[in-house]
Amino acid sequence: MTQRSLTHAEAVSRAATVRQLSYGLDVDLTTGEETFRSVTTVRFDATPGSTVFLEARPERLLSATLNGVPLPESAFADGRLALDSLAASNTVEVTADYAYTRTSEGMHRFVDPADGLVYTYAQPSITDAPRFMACFDQPDLKAPVTLSVTADPSWLVRANAEGTQAAPGRWEFAETKPVATYLITLVAGPYVQVDDVHDGIGMAIVARASYAEVLHRDAPEIFMLTKAFLDRYHELFGVRYPFGKYDQAFVPEFSWGAMEFPGLVVFRDELLFRAAVTDTERLERAAIIAHEMAHMWFGDLVTMRWWDDLWLNESFATYMGYRLVAEVTPWPQSWTRFGVGRKAWGYAADQRPSTHPIAPTEVVDTDAAFANFDGISYAKGCSALRQLVAWIGDEAFLSGLRSYFDKHAWGNATLADLLDALSQASGRDLQAWAGDWLRTPQVNTLRPEITWAADGSYESVAVVQTAAPEFPVLRPHRIGLGWFDEQGQWQRTEIEVAGERTPVPLLSGVRGKGLLLNDGDLTFAKVRLDDRTRAELADLLAAQPDSLTRALLWNSAWDATRDAEWPALEFVELAARVLPGEPDVTLAESVFALARLAVNTYLPGAQREQGRAALAAAARTLLETAEPGGSRQLVGARSLTALAGPGERDLLRGWLGGTGVPEGLAVDSELRWSVLNRLSVLGDVSEAEIDAELARDTSARGEQEAVRARASRPDPQAKAWAFDLVVTEQGLSNRICVAAGQGLWQPEHAELTEPYVARFFAELPATTGRSGDMLAHLGTAAYPGYAVSADTLAAAERALAGQMHPLLRRALADGTDDLARALRVRG
Repeated sequence: MTQRSLTHAEAVSRAATVRQLSYGLDVDLTTGEETFRSVTTVRFDATPGSTVFLEARPERLLSATLNGVPLPESAFADGRLALDSLAASNTVEVTADYAYTRTSEGMHRFVDPADGLVYTYAQPSITDAPRFMACFDQPDLKAPVTLSVTADPSWLVRANAEGTQAAPGRWEFAETKPVATYLITLVAGPYVQVDDVHDGIGMAIVARASYAEVLHRDAPEIFMLTKAFLDRYHELFGVRYPFGKYDQAFVPEFSWGAMEFPGLVVFRDELLFRAAVTDTERLERAAIIAHEMAHMWFGDLVTMRWWDDLWLNESFATYMGYRLVAEVTPWPQSWTRFGVGRKAWGYAADQRPSTHPIAPTEVVDTDAAFANFDGISYAKGCSALRQLVAWIGDEAFLSGLRSYFDKHAWGNATLADLLDALSQASGRDLQAWAGDWLRTPQVNTLRPEITWAADGSYESVAVVQTAAPEFPVLRPHRIGLGWFDEQGQWQRTEIEVAGERTPVPLLSGVRGKGLLLNDGDLTFAKVRLDDRTRAELADLLAAQPDSLTRALLWNSAWDATRDAEWPALEFVELAARVLPGEPDVTLAESVFALARLAVNTYLPGAQREQGRAALAAAARTLLETAEPGGSRQLVGARSLTALAGPGERDLLRGWLGGTGVPEGLAVDSELRWSVLNRLSVLGDVSEAEIDAELARDTSARGEQEAVRARASRPDPQAKAWAFDLVVTEQGLSNRICVAAGQGLWQPEHAELTEPYVARFFAELPATTGRSGDMLAHLGTAAYPGYAVSADTLAAAERALAGQMHPLLRRALADGTDDLARALRVRG
């Protein structure tokens, strides 16, 4: 069942008509393996005589009545149920059979290969609530929901509100607070649960039965973080958590990292760590937990009116998430991770043709809204908030937020409402700031302009700001300046930057080196280094005591590399020289990932092998010198595995067989699959060996990794099979198809996969029956980014000139911009 994209104009019109809305939802999960039944009762007041429509995408519409009168078949088309001649008070009842999905859209159904048990969960996303109910699917028509569920009597069922099993298999849930349709969920299956309580708030963590051991191992840390975050949010916001219980469900094949359903936050269950992980991964999990909790206030208590204010959800939650990790967890270096990880994502997104303002003035429909879930709405928006806090002060920022929550609780709000609250709290007019930072796209570049005196001191220093020609806005920035003084001590001050050139007289006569703009990472801007700093960068990184400052130096080097101002080999060799001695695991892990990307996409021919070998040697040094059993050792092992060439085959083979394993390194299921995947790329793994490894690991993760390993083999049949999964297969899950796409293209297999490049761009846009979201996932995961050539670019541009789903177009356009950038860097 297709559904037309809801336009902003339609949403405004419908919101003006519908009032006093509530939902009754009765879901029966016992009607078969392909479909389930749902009865939706919609009650609302309206302007008498008016016309509106409900959204619904059932497999079969069984009945629909308006005020007791059956609606004609003609009332239902394109996923919309027309409601004409409304009364002052109305009741609509819709009974329908809906299809389960395997793509984490609507009602997802999963059979665990580990034990054959079945699990379901509802993921309404921003347009998929009509896959399990009839509703007014827009954020400003919030309503209380009363849910009932019929399920297997052995199942556990959880939802937004408290529920009880009134009879075997029959669950009744209390009415929720007013929520938007994109926040309605239920989780049902033979899940296992761990309970706790904190400050009067009941808490539970839920996972599938095959994850029971992992759940019990990870639950203490997750509860510890949850409690600390709740306490800190109560302190900062002055509003207690408003949704009763706080459950967290870790579910299979979830397509996003997590989703902020009030009362029942849902996470992808990879965030329960079944194997050894680094501190980086634990930090990121903590940031996600804090991010989703922030949404209980930003998004759930106060909800955006329309998707043009998506940033009011995601930017604030990202900012608060990393802030709280730094304040109340064992990982105070969270802003280091943000600076060299998430922020790099934001910089990349903001320089692509698809760039958009943090807060666009118009989002025409829900398809356009989907496309804005990107590094701009998350990372750039977070950075803009850090800049705002630096400008108005933390006390004014928090005071404004408390007023905002108080005024708009349980309702909807806009950017103007937030700016009004912050302006009143700070005494500053924020309209100009918002115009520069929130309403205009693209990123500024800040460069130091230095004149050196004869004695080696700074004769004069200025900050020069430039903008992209197509977006010539020069923003105001409050930034830190950092440098090493004559005694080798790091000094720091803050200045205001505005316009094209800002002199810095306080540095005149100072004998310093390693000057860094934006020290402290208070703004969102690309930063360049002066020539002397660039020449001394390896030594400066080694001498720099602060991990965030080191992250900013790496960011500057990476930006210059991406912009083709530095040779990519210079960045790779810098990483190879410095990373074995990098003490901060989050920084080492993040920069190794950037350097591998540079090797695989930016380095041509012989340079690629030179860079790969240098990085592999650095990873091996890190592995051999790191503390046994620690995160740095694991980063070294993973990086060496990903970079292994023919010379490392025997080493990796030994690990699989239990020989030559460094002391403290756990060759667990995750590392075994990583090793096997790399050996597959190198042509050293047979189908039988993959089958044997899958027999060792019968989990869903094992199934996905086996697909990736098969797709990674340099075998014509393997590549044909993987390509078919990407462009035609629709019966398998989202994760299986994405794994095939990730394995298909390898820089070592350019000749073998060359025939599929043009076919990818011709055939994926012509695929029918897949959702836009699924197409976007495949367009990203399976983009032939390693096929860096003018022919690939031409094929991509031909495809983009044709017709395709707008979400796939966005994914392919972004991949094509990255491809064009790689060609420039190679040039």
